[in-house]
Amino acid sequence: MPVTVVRFNLVDPASRELGARYRAALEMAAYADDRGVTTVQTEEHHGAADNWLPSPFAFAGAVFGATRRVLVTVSAAIGPLYDPLRLAEDIAVLDLLSGGRLVTVAGIGYRPEEYAALGVDWSRRGALQDELLETLLKAWTGEEFAFRGRRVRVTPRPHTRPHPLLLVGGSSRAAARRAARLGLPFFPSAHLPDLDAYYRSKLTEYGTEGWTTMPAAETPLLHLSEDPDRAWAVYGEHFLHEARAYASWQSGGVRSAVRSTATTVEELRAEGVYRILTPDECVARVAGGAPNLVLHPLVGGMPVDEGWRGLRLFGEDVLPRLKDIGSVSRGSFPQEEGAAGS
Repeated sequence: MPVTVVRFNLVDPASRELGARYRAALEMAAYADDRGVTTVQTEEHHGAADNWLPSPFAFAGAVFGATRRVLVTVSAAIGPLYDPLRLAEDIAVLDLLSGGRLVTVAGIGYRPEEYAALGVDWSRRGALQDELLETLLKAWTGEEFAFRGRRVRVTPRPHTRPHPLLLVGGSSRAAARRAARLGLPFFPSAHLPDLDAYYRSKLTEYGTEGWTTMPAAETPLLHLSEDPDRAWAVYGEHFLHEARAYASWQSGGVRSAVRSTATTVEELRAEGVYRILTPDECVARVAGGAPNLVLHPLVGGMPVDEGWRGLRLFGEDVLPRLKDIGSVSRGSFPQEEGAAGS
């Protein structure tokens, strides 16, 4: 049965009462938790003119305070932008507060301007990512270790043993090698079976163990409406805004599950990267074997009221019917198919 995900990046190009949007996201997370949704997913970008969420772990902590069972996946944290010791502490505290419900995907990002804004050397991103991951794993043992020429110890130890769930994200062989060398799970940023095979070969070479969670070949971001034609006409610009933002950032070798070349709402609808479905169509996707359902209720500055309408259709019309098909997955991170990240 599908993994169910509600995604938030808190984008709002118009900067309309951002505090109210953040509070609405927490209320939506609590609603999703009550209805049995598997995962709340969030992400990270810095300095974006449309107010893209820059602090996913702060948001995750707020979600944990508002929920009881749902996992929160940070997909992805831009690892080299963090102080390794502080991040080890922050994740440990969140892991303790949540009882082990935090999932962190660590990538290196693809926007040099984010590195420049935070004073981090873009050319050193690979070495910084190695240092970050190695430091987190050492820090969470609770034992003293060497860090940048001094002896340090990080406390408290996390709740989850041997450590909180940490995945290496990316779309390159370097990312796959990094994950295999450290014996960490790998989260390709798109459906990349060849890269998964390479990762598995490196596991054998390094003598480590791991697994892959990878977006399906088709991983649309969903909104629910009883009248999709009207919803596209009225709200399609919000989906297009996000699609165009991604397109402006993702160049060269960047590969992502969220990738669009659309320049109009009509082109975007035809692509299928974003979809507005009726409840019946959503249930039919599951019956047809869809591995996950990713809801995006506040996409691209979507009005809060419309976001709630779509989420309630999912919670009150779709989820009860999924239980007739079979149990909705929850309580563990999927080890074969993952939601799209950024």
